[in-house]
Amino acid sequence: HRINVESAAEMHTAAQTCFSGVDAAILCAAVADYRPETVADKKIKREKEEELTLHLRATKDIAAGLGAAKRKDQLLVGFALETNNEQQNAEGKLERKNFDFIVLNSLNDAGAGFRHDTNKISIIDRKGRTDYPLKTKTEVARDIIDHLATALKTSCL
Repeated sequence: HRINVESAAEMHTAAQTCFSGVDAAILCAAVADYRPETVADKKIKREKEEELTLHLRATKDIAAGLGAAKRKDQLLVGFALETNNEQQNAEGKLERKNFDFIVLNSLNDAGAGFRHDTNKISIIDRKGRTDYPLKTKTEVARDIIDHLATALKTSCL
């Protein structure tokens, strides 16, 4: 079942609506953390060489909201794209958002991340960290699903 959305607010509503009916959720969308405070209804014309200031408001934290609503019989998977303090930041996010495991992506690994057909991940859960070698993104997706399937088998579902 797919629900098309165009904004972080719409995604938040859709995720909150659907979450209670699932065994597991993989939160793989890169949702913007901020949105413009106001949206212009027409083109903003350049006025000389003056500065333009944009005021931003935080979007609702979809992952934190689902983590707070998560039942004991549900699993929640998140992602962390990090450039520094990778392990510490990913573990912090795992705890704050109440994830069952988090997929750590590093932009520091050659051949991984954006603009590549390959990626190198680590999966961190409360038992520890599993590092995977550089693989195609299809193989990485299989690793994530395999980890989730194992977690579902060993959970209270």
